[in-house]
Order: sequence, then C-alpha cells, then structure tokens
Amino acid sequence: MKENEKFEEHLDENLSEDEQELTEAADQPEVEEVVEVLTTEQELEKKIDELTKALEEEEGKKLRVLADMENVKRRAALDYQTLQTYRAQNVMVNILPVLDNFERALAVEAKEEETKALLTGMEMVYRSLVEALKSDGLEEIEALDQEFDPNFHQAVMTGNEEEKDSGIVLEELQKGYKLKERVLRPSMVKVNE
Repeated sequence: MKENEKFEEHLDENLSEDEQELTEAADQPEVEEVVEVLTTEQELEKKIDELTKALEEEEGKKLRVLADMENVKRRAALDYQTLQTYRAQNVMVNILPVLDNFERALAVEAKEEETKALLTGMEMVYRSLVEALKSDGLEEIEALDQEFDPNFHQAVMTGNEEEKDSGIVLEELQKGYKLKERVLRPSMVKVNE
C-alpha cells in the first residue's frame, strides 16, 4: 500500500506540475495577440499625436482670430475718435467764406447812426458765430510778423522791407484756419524777400 500511495503522490506532483505549466501557458498570450496589442497601442499613440497637433493648430488659429478682432476694435475706435474730432470739418470749410464776408462788412466805416447800429448788430452775430466755431475746435492761423511756413501760409505776393528779415510775413491778405491740428485753409500772405 505504501507503494500505491507513493505512486499516487508522485502522480499528483507530476499532474500538478503539468497543470501549472498548462495554466501558465494559458495565461501567457500568444505572439500574434502580443503583436496585435503592440500595433494597436502604436496606432493609438499615433492618433493621439495627430489629435494633439490638430488641437495646437486650432488653438493657434483661435489666437490669430482673437488678435485680428482686437486690431479691428482698436482701428474702429481710432476711426470713431477721428470722426468725432473732425466731424464739423465740412461745415466749417463752408462757413469760412461767410466769416470773410462778415469781416469785410465790418471793415466798412459807418457814418450814419442807422448804419452804425446795423454794424453793431452784425458784429454781435459775427462774434457769436466765431465763438461757436472756436468751441468746436476752429483756430485762426497766426501769420502777421511770423516766419513764413508753407504748411500754414500760402505766399501770393512778395515785398521788400529793409527793417524785417527775409521770409517774414508782411501782410495777411486772407485769414487761414485750422481745425484742431488739421489745416482747413492756409493764410494767404505777402512775404518779405
């Protein structure tokens, strides 16, 4: 009996070793399955890289669009500010001949009381008009006894006065005006040679 028991124990040991080997073999994937898993992982990594690059490109596009939007906003604000600054330019250019006519009319010497009263009324209207235009940014260009500046003066005549330097404005023939920093009409002047 002892021999039977030894044989059965030996058989159990051999069987358990064989079962363990079979179990281990079953637990280990076959080479084809390992290759499939590796190629699937590589494909997934490749797909992740592609998606990451696409995401970076889209983020770059988004940042460029946002920068373009900011530039458009800034440009629109500057255009609006310029428009507000010079909104009255066309009206003022059309009113300048009216100011010239007022000045010519006021330069006439009145001899009768009735004419003096009329000139006083015209002078009041003229001052009101000039003040209203100044409040919107109209400025007279200084010319008389100033050095000639082609940006602000238009020379139509020359004269010769020995006591004044060359290039000095001797006479203002027509007033010049500017709106803030923009010249609406240069002063027509007579310049010393």
